[in-house]
Amino acid sequence: MESFEGIHLDLSQQPGKCRIAESGLGWKPSGGGDTFTLDGSNIGGAQWSRAARGFELKILSRTSGVIQLDGFDQEDQDRASKAFKLFYGINLENKEHALRGWNWGKGEFGKAELAFSVQNRPAFEVPYSEISNTNLAGKNEVAVEFSLPAGGSETGTNGHLGGARSRGRKAGAARDQLVEMRFYIPGTATRKDKDEEGEDKSPEGSDAEEQNAATLFYETLMDKAEIGEVAGDTFATFLDVLHLTPRGRFDVDMYESSFRLRGKTYDYKIQYESIKKFMVLPKPDDLHTLITIGLDPPLRQGQTRYPFLVMQFKREEEVVIDLNMTEELLEEKYKGKLLPHYESPQHSVVAQVFRGLAGKKVVTPSKDFVSHHQQSGVKCSIKANEGHLFCLDKSFMFVPKPATYISFDNISVIVMSRVGGAISASRTFDITITLKGGSGEHQFSNINREEQKPLEEFFQAKGLKAKNEMLDDSSALIAAALKDADMASSDEEIVAAGADRGSADEDEESVDEDFRTDSESDVAEEYDSAHESSGGSDDEMVDGDENPDGGADSDPPADERPKKKAKTAK
Repeated sequence: MESFEGIHLDLSQQPGKCRIAESGLGWKPSGGGDTFTLDGSNIGGAQWSRAARGFELKILSRTSGVIQLDGFDQEDQDRASKAFKLFYGINLENKEHALRGWNWGKGEFGKAELAFSVQNRPAFEVPYSEISNTNLAGKNEVAVEFSLPAGGSETGTNGHLGGARSRGRKAGAARDQLVEMRFYIPGTATRKDKDEEGEDKSPEGSDAEEQNAATLFYETLMDKAEIGEVAGDTFATFLDVLHLTPRGRFDVDMYESSFRLRGKTYDYKIQYESIKKFMVLPKPDDLHTLITIGLDPPLRQGQTRYPFLVMQFKREEEVVIDLNMTEELLEEKYKGKLLPHYESPQHSVVAQVFRGLAGKKVVTPSKDFVSHHQQSGVKCSIKANEGHLFCLDKSFMFVPKPATYISFDNISVIVMSRVGGAISASRTFDITITLKGGSGEHQFSNINREEQKPLEEFFQAKGLKAKNEMLDDSSALIAAALKDADMASSDEEIVAAGADRGSADEDEESVDEDFRTDSESDVAEEYDSAHESSGGSDDEMVDGDENPDGGADSDPPADERPKKKAKTAK
């Protein structure tokens, strides 16, 4: 028997002791915890290579995938090689990794892992147990998503729990984790079928069909990583279900331990264990019903996370479905949970099947709240996103986007206020929910004023601390309006008492020297019959009337226009 100290199992934080014996291999953490054993007959191969902590011993098991043990010294290679040759009859293969740093190479599918090789040397390997999902991100691009455990307690990389606690979840406890990798695969390729021993069957003649290389890579990875179950294992399928979050239409396949969303671009496989909340919310339009599923860890699409799935169904749309399940299985495992035949509205069937397979409680809106329009939710918006706020028995839920869940236990105070305190905003109001411990706040705006009383009664019934700032705003507005009215009336009294006419008083102080009070006639206008073209003074016009023929005064008038000179020819 060979024994090695300071060895880490599957990238665990805590080192342990590794023993290689004739019966098999064992590993025990130094600080105590779950041990790991592997029977000698289950060891199919072994590789020795450089690793982050010195050298690594990689064991290819027949049933358990890949086991990684790192932390060895270079001198340990001879001891390990002799032990594997003596006990299991296996040669310890020395693997050298590619160190060029190239990002193009060849993807090779092994029995338990996907290897990326550069110049026939592996650059890195990804165990199939670490792959949670894969999607065709484009015509020649494949996205590979890595598994994320719900918490550190479920992963072997959490140091204080011991490295063998839960294998196959190696990336769970790292502070920074690789969550997605994308491969660009151009061109076409020919599918190679394999026989029972795993050897490639060479296609005969031209019968082998070529297909898109990225599609072939995607389908092979789906099969190797067991992402999509066999069609015969599908208990129920709901076609073309509208999803508001993430947006699109997906076919929903229900399996024994998971369900799958199949869309034109993206496919998702979600374990029932990831479902933390399941809500059936009747939309206030009397036409649709929303099914909201809370996920932890959330669904990922690229760099976007979706902690909630929001499905929308028409209330009157019925579906007839028979579960693809044997009577024995239905009777033994799902008795009282599922029925063999359903004929009901689609949203009701989906909710019942989810509840039976996932074992999750279905949450519906609280009976303590009824809106002004006799609905279970109120229309509002978060910033520019319109949606509906539903009042549940222990929480608030806003859907569809961004789907927001607020538990009553985390609420510090609820403040109702107007938008900016303006009179024009009296038809709507805002609700600001402040969370405990300085965790932030959520603001729901543009709520109809008619919903104020039902919401206040609901807050009071649930014992939530609420503050109505609209009463203070109303008092301030009334006081301001009265003050403006008093100021206006006082100004009018001052004007009446002082008779302040502005510049009119200044005109009375100045005297117009050209103005004659003894003149009784006015200047004639052009349209008057007494108008003369001479434009002279009144006195001159009187003199002209007394001597029309010019007999009284032989001198011509002073203002008589001179005669024009006759033009003479030169």
